Amino acid sequence: MIVLAAHGTRDPDGAVAVDLLADGVRASGIDVRVAYADVRPPGIATVLGSLEGPSVVVPAFLAPGYHVREDIPASIAEGKRHPVALAKPLGPAPELLTALDDRLRCAGHRREDAVVLAAAGSRDPLALAAIDDVELAFGAMLGKPVVLGFAAPALRGQLSVAEAVERARAGKRRVAVASWLLAPGVFHRRVAESGAEVVAGPLCTATGAHPLVTALVVRRYAEAQVQLTRDPV
Repeated sequence: MIVLAAHGTRDPDGAVAVDLLADGVRASGIDVRVAYADVRPPGIATVLGSLEGPSVVVPAFLAPGYHVREDIPASIAEGKRHPVALAKPLGPAPELLTALDDRLRCAGHRREDAVVLAAAGSRDPLALAAIDDVELAFGAMLGKPVVLGFAAPALRGQLSVAEAVERARAGKRRVAVASWLLAPGVFHRRVAESGAEVVAGPLCTATGAHPLVTALVVRRYAEAQVQLTRDPV
């Protein structure tokens, strides 16, 4: 059993995107329950308390930030009735870079475009270090530097996505934004309003998750299963 633990959003399309990601994992033959760390029910503790056997909690997050390190383990401790293993978060993983590139190309990215990498924003040092790694790795994949922007800048010196678009536009006719976001919501709406000529969708949308994201959930589950017999949470 997988408990797919997402952040939570009030945007209906965001919830649909998470449900479709869960459906894709179920298609591989694994039972999945969706839970949320914040904003919307059901909470992780509630879902774990309803289960009748061991489970693996897979954090549907793109960086190892506060929710992954603090909130989710606390919810597991509160709600578990049976052994629970906590998997690694989805990001940053190499296959997500490929999914990010696919989304950008499908949105209309051209080789000559300047590129902005749009992330949610965080104060957490580990989350920011992971985003920096993604920025460097994605630039290497594209063969050109990318400009990092945040949908919700949290620290002095962080660029908003709109500011990053303007910085990237210097000497370029077009700017394309790659969305390092898992699902639709208020953050992606800010990305879409950044003024870029091309804006890629998030990794999971209301029409379906990128197949590599679905495969990564299954991989994280498989990696964490060994904890159920060795050192469950």
